[in-house]
Amino acid sequence: MEPISERDIRSSFVNSSKGDAGRLSLPEMFDAVPWSDLDFFGWVDPKLAGRSYIVVPSGDCLRGIALRYKVGGPRTAQMCSICLTTHANGGVSLMAAAKAGESGRRGNTVGTYICSDLACSLYARKKKTPALGRQFKEDFDVETRTAAVEDNIAAFLARVLDWSTGGRGARAPIDDCAPML
Repeated sequence: MEPISERDIRSSFVNSSKGDAGRLSLPEMFDAVPWSDLDFFGWVDPKLAGRSYIVVPSGDCLRGIALRYKVGGPRTAQMCSICLTTHANGGVSLMAAAKAGESGRRGNTVGTYICSDLACSLYARKKKTPALGRQFKEDFDVETRTAAVEDNIAAFLARVLDWSTGGRGARAPIDDCAPML
């Protein structure tokens, strides 16, 4: 992933008001983000418990998604549906995102199980290891694992945007997004 600015991040959110996007807190180590190791940028809000965010490159655009999760989730082993890493002791959370547009304003949401620290890209590249879990299908090469992360995060983004995927890799036209500079 190419480096992105704070301004680009704030303008990318598809399921938040401009005011909410303007008030969100970026991670403290924003200047040290390992951009070349990321398929998407995700972080837990350092000031609001139960809030996290994902910014996904989508074509020539960025799409940001605001997420909510229950703090103090289950303490059993679970698998992330994005990177297929298993974690013990709450390392995976069910994260819910309001759908984009009118559907989200009516209260409709979608959810998926994601690594609580949103470090899926680093787990896929084996640059980070789960404390007590393990990588699923560890015999896959890095390219296969990162392709799965990209496909799985794109599928979640499509659900938030209410896009019909129509098969692997199909994308709806991009009409309202934050262009990548």
